[in-house]
Amino acid sequence: MRRIILLLMLALSISFVRAETELTEPKPSMVNPRKFVFPITSDDEDEVSHVLSSVSNVVKFYGVNKCEVIIVAYSKGIRSLLKEPKFFDKALQKRLKSVMMYESVEFIACHNTMKTYEIKKKDLLKDVEVVTAGIVEIIERQLDGYIYVRP
Repeated sequence: MRRIILLLMLALSISFVRAETELTEPKPSMVNPRKFVFPITSDDEDEVSHVLSSVSNVVKFYGVNKCEVIIVAYSKGIRSLLKEPKFFDKALQKRLKSVMMYESVEFIACHNTMKTYEIKKKDLLKDVEVVTAGIVEIIERQLDGYIYVRP
């Protein structure tokens, strides 16, 4: 009986072993980084938080020097890049700024959206690049080999 219980415990513990993600060739490197583009299109704090968490996870998994991440904010998502955001959760702004510190992550704002909401470049966080149209930027990045990720 005791032997059966030990065998069952061993079988159970083996079933909880996690599988490692197998990287596709060519493996990510400084010369051949994985490239991703994430949109932020909502000012919903949970959605913005989810994008930031996903980006952090990607950068941590692949490594700062083995991936390039572009975050394109347009529509109501542009509000997440304001110096003075209207977030209730003040920690969210701190998280956004910490993701901005990754050298492999670039933030892009849509100028068309900025015009719609009467936002000036000076209203945006430092180091945010502005492009004419956020959606066109996403399309062009995909054509350049970036993988579109919508968490």
